[in-house]
Order: sequence, then C-alpha cells, then structure tokens
Amino acid sequence: MTQHSDRLIFGAAYYDEYTPAAAGPERLERDMQMMVEAGFTTIRIAEFTWGTWNPAPGVFDFTHIDRALDAAQRHGLDVIIGTPTAAIPTWLASRHPEVLGVTAAGPNKYGPRQNMNILAPAYRHYAEAAIRALVEHTAPRPHVVGFQLDNETKYYDAANADIQRAFVDHLKQRFGAGQEGLNALNSVFGLNYWSNRVNAWEDFPDVTGTINGSLAAAFDAFRRGLVTDFLAWQRAIVDEYRREDQFVTQNFDYEWRGYSFGIQPAVDHFRAADAVTLAGVDIYHPGEDQLTGREIGFGGDISRSLKDGDPYLVIETQAQGQMGWLPYPGQLRLQAYSHLASGACGVMYWHWGSIHNSFETYWKGLLSQDYTPNPTYREAVTIGRELAEHAESLTGLRKHNRIAIMVSNEAYTALEWFSLEAGFPRQYAGGGANYNDVFRWLYDALFDLNLEVDVVPADAPVERLGRYAVLVAPALYVTPQATTDALRAYVAGGGHLVTTFRTGVADENLQVFTDRQPHGLSGLLGLGTDQFTRPDGVALRPVGALAAALDDGVAVGPTDPAELAASTFMELLTPVDADAREGDAEVEVLAAYDHHAWSGPAVATRAVGAGSITHLATMTAPALTRAVLRLVAERAGVTDWAQDLAGTVTVRRGTNGRGRGLSYFLNYSRDAVETTLPQGGEDVLGTVAAPGTRLEAGTTVAIPAWSVLAVEA
Repeated sequence: MTQHSDRLIFGAAYYDEYTPAAAGPERLERDMQMMVEAGFTTIRIAEFTWGTWNPAPGVFDFTHIDRALDAAQRHGLDVIIGTPTAAIPTWLASRHPEVLGVTAAGPNKYGPRQNMNILAPAYRHYAEAAIRALVEHTAPRPHVVGFQLDNETKYYDAANADIQRAFVDHLKQRFGAGQEGLNALNSVFGLNYWSNRVNAWEDFPDVTGTINGSLAAAFDAFRRGLVTDFLAWQRAIVDEYRREDQFVTQNFDYEWRGYSFGIQPAVDHFRAADAVTLAGVDIYHPGEDQLTGREIGFGGDISRSLKDGDPYLVIETQAQGQMGWLPYPGQLRLQAYSHLASGACGVMYWHWGSIHNSFETYWKGLLSQDYTPNPTYREAVTIGRELAEHAESLTGLRKHNRIAIMVSNEAYTALEWFSLEAGFPRQYAGGGANYNDVFRWLYDALFDLNLEVDVVPADAPVERLGRYAVLVAPALYVTPQATTDALRAYVAGGGHLVTTFRTGVADENLQVFTDRQPHGLSGLLGLGTDQFTRPDGVALRPVGALAAALDDGVAVGPTDPAELAASTFMELLTPVDADAREGDAEVEVLAAYDHHAWSGPAVATRAVGAGSITHLATMTAPALTRAVLRLVAERAGVTDWAQDLAGTVTVRRGTNGRGRGLSYFLNYSRDAVETTLPQGGEDVLGTVAAPGTRLEAGTTVAIPAWSVLAVEA
C-alpha cells in the first residue's frame, strides 16, 4: 500500500510529548480539529521520543503515544509510527557510553541526535526491545497505516573500534585472510606509498588517520553497507508485527547545505531502499525569492527512482521552516503541487506546531508557538480541500522519462579525496566544488529546459539503461569494469551518452587507470586526455552546431563574457591513436578553448552507430550547458513542446492513476506569466477557469505568480 485509493496523504509530524503544559489539556483536541479543518489525512509520531516512552531499561510508558493515537482515531486521521532509534535516551548513554560514536575528531558527547554507533551491541539490544514494544503496541490499531524505520539514517562518521574490527573482517573476506590476501590488498590500494603497507592483519592501523584515498573510500563504502544492513534489520523486526496493508518507509535525506542539495554521501539510497515498501524522503529548499523548484525536482526524481518509478512519500518538507523560508502567499500551495508533479503520493510537513524550547525552537512548523491560524495554515487548508476534491486526477502519477542521470556514491567519495580544484582532499584544499556541484550543474540545466529525468545508480545493468534515449553521467570518477561495459553497450545499442570531466579516471579501488581518460570511452569519443588544470581566465568559443543553436535561441544565449567562461576544472583533449579509435565517424567539436596557451576541444560529440557520446571537458556556464544538452536531446528525439516553454514556466508531467495524461505548469515567479497551451485538457484546480473546464490547445492562459496550472488530458 503506497497511498489511499481515493485521497492523497497530507499531514505533518506531531509531538504530543513536546506540547507545554501551559497550552492546556485541550490543546491536543484542538490540534486535531485544526488538522481536520486543513484536510489532513495523516500524522507521523514517535520518532525521536525514545527517552519519553522508554524511561528506563524494560520500562515502557505509551501515554503520549496512546493519547495521539486515540485523538487521531476520533478525528479520522491515519498515523505513521516512527521507530525512535535516531536519538538515544540518557539512561542508555549513561549505562553504555560505548554506544556513542567515535569519529576522527574524537568521542561524541551526549546531547545531539544521531550521535551513536549503529553497530554497538548494547545499542542494538535496547533498540530492538524498544522497536518490538512500540510496534507490537501500535500495529493492531486500524488507523496505523505504516511504519517509518529510524530517521535520516547514516553512519554518522562513526569509526569506533568495533566498526574498524568489522571492516578488517570485511577486508579479510574480500581479499582472503592469508598473506596472499594481504598482498592483494596492498597492491590494489597502493599501500606501499609512504610505508603504509600492512604486512600482518594484527598491524592494521586506525583508518581515521589514513592518507590513502583507496583505503578511506573502502571504509566509507563499508559504512554505507552498515546503514543498509541496519535498516534491513529494523524491517525484519517490524515485519513480525505489521499487517500486510501497513507500509514500511524511511525518511531518506540529501547532502545538506542549509537545504537539500545533492546525493547523500553516507547512504547508498538505492541499496538501502530495499528495506522499504514505500520510498520516503525529506526535501527542504530555499524559499521566498529563491524558490526555483530545482531542489524539489531533484529530490523527487531520486526518490521516485528508488522503487523504479513508484510513487514516494514526502515525509518532511518545510511549512514556515527556518529563517528566509516563510512562504509568500501562494508558495506553500505551489510547493505542494511541485512535489506531486514529481510523482509524490503525499506531502507531510515538519512539523505541526512550532516547539517552545531546545535546538529547533525556531524551525517553525505549520503553526507558530501561539497555535493560532496564520496565513500559512490557511493556505494549507486550501491545499487540503483541493487534494480531497481532485484526488482522482492527482493520485498515482507515473513518469515515462526518456532521459536518466547516473549517480555514484563512490565517485562522490573519490572527489572528496581528489578534489576538483586542488587534486588532494577537499578538507585540506579549503573546500571548493564537489561531486554534487557537478551533478546539480547538469541536473539544473535539464530542469530549466523542462527535460525530465529519472536517476539510476552507477551499477545499473545495461537493460535498465536501455530504457533511456539519453544518459548523463556527471564526474563518474570511479568506473568499475562492469560500469564501463554497461556504458559502452548502452552507446552501441543506440543510446546517447553525455559524460564530463573526471569520468573514467579510476577503478573501484580508486586506482587510476593507465590508459587515456575517460577509460574505456576515449575510443568511442575519438578524444582522450592525460593533462588537466584549473581554467583561470579561459574562455569558450562555441562552434558548429552549438554556435548555430545559440544563434537560434534554443537556450538563453550568452549575454556577457562570463557566459562563455570555463570554470572549476578543464581537461585538454587530444585525438586518440588511430588504432584506438572505434568507428569511422569524425569528431564534432561544439566548443573550443579560447586562451593564449590552451586550445583544442572543450565540448565534443561523436556518432557511434545509431548512438553517440558527448563529452564536456570543463564546467560551462548555464546557458551554454543548456544549449549542449538540448542539442543532444534533439538528436536523440526526446524534445517536444515542453522545451519551447522553458524559461517561461516549468513543466512536469506523467500519467495519473486513472490512465490520463496530467501536465503541471508551475510558475516559480513573483509575476504572472502568459503561455499558450500546446495541448488541451481540463483545468483540474480551476487556475484559469472553473475546475473541470476544458481548455483547448492553443488557448493563451495567465498563470498567477507563485501558482500552478494542472491540465488533465
């Protein structure tokens, strides 16, 4: 079960435990009444409250849980129960201080959440007891519709002694426990460097001090595996009690830069999602004048892709949120429909009422601390009413995208060790661009072009890749042979591959290949590189088809020299040897370096049978990036009317649960915009006419500021 048949999930996290006594005993009842008035269907409870209902080992007091459950049942609200394991109680830390994580910076202190070692035996013992007690107590309730495993689970940088012992055991299993295994480990990780060679397993050093990127990357991959195992462990416990109709989810999150930004380095979402029946996510994004929809888009596209296109649940998103996120009139509604337009089956706010003390006092909920209806709440009332009224049109959206982006946790880790700007660890290089900057560079360009995408992992088989006409692989530094083979087969099968700088550099052990980069692909491209640098003062000169496309206005063209500047990283591409070049097609240069010393191709493409490979050797400005990607998409035959609306409105679309086409036209602007509808359909929400009114193709409509037009064909 991923959603109700007749309504979408709409609600918020609710914490009876946090309500101050001064609010009065009637506060719970009034909250539920206001939720019903807002059209809420669901609340989420219990996560982060372990110490409240399990105040001592073996002691369980479900007073607050039952109060919330009983009140929700009286008001017809469904409930999602969150296991509490992301924040340990004081008694557990006091009795078993070894459950606190030890990081490279030293032992964690008690106080913050997610400060533990998820492998610690005492943590697992008491967590299991708490999970069993909670789920056994709540699963029989008919309005408990699902369970959330933990919250935003990661490995929290923990490198405790038991984690490191488990890692060494993992390496013994991988390479062999004897001397031959050690020799193999030393060879593939390059541990002869600086006398890092390990000659006996008992001499294995503390990994947190390593200067070897291969060993560090293997440790990070191992710890990501601990997260996958941890969620699977919780799922197995929950399965002993839950009904078949109760879903299991997890609140996955993304790299945090004050808001959701890119893939999460401390979890392999694609593998961890095997533990859930319904993908769940939190998506936070800039607000007010900085609202663009891009973060909602990429977060939703990844989440939808975790279960192969099935609807996902936005378990957390902002209502009023933090400073600078207070939504302008219309923005809360626009944000909700933006999530649905990406394929979400519901939207839940973090959280219902702003709390009155502690760390997140000013991370505002739907209500402020005075609990009175405010403009944000009143807008939620509008959303809830519309979702209930138009559920048949809005539920079950599925995408049929022809473009995918390939992402890699391994490439992320590698580029932390071999940074783009410096070539050595980012922590020593003073920051700079990371893997997610490259991912978002290309994702944002596609989003701005109204070219919708799915997201696939780097180990996706060629059969899955073959669904897509265009595959974009940003900064795929780590390319195991299986990945290289899949990319080659994809192109040979007629696919159009887009690669960037820092692709095909190293194998799964971060050992750099000894041939031209991109490894395994340079023969297809007809170009390769063995030199690179920072593009200080380097300009780009569009040529050929790209120059013509810019002249034709297919993207917002360069308006100043900055739009033709190379940035971040640049490869110097030269032709590969004739015997290494695959096929007879000529290389087509799309942009060249314009500099007193550096010259040659900066963006190039080459046909390979019915397919092609396009390579961006440097980071280009947005307009140029959009033009390159649109050119590739046109040649792959995946463009249509949506690209003609790019720059005016954002278009997101799919097929709804009753088999009809549903297109969202989203206006992320303070001004109303006019657009001509390229296809007809019913105005679902009544944006420009009465709800259900048919709008004919060719009709010019005005979409208000910060608003949405949903058209059902």
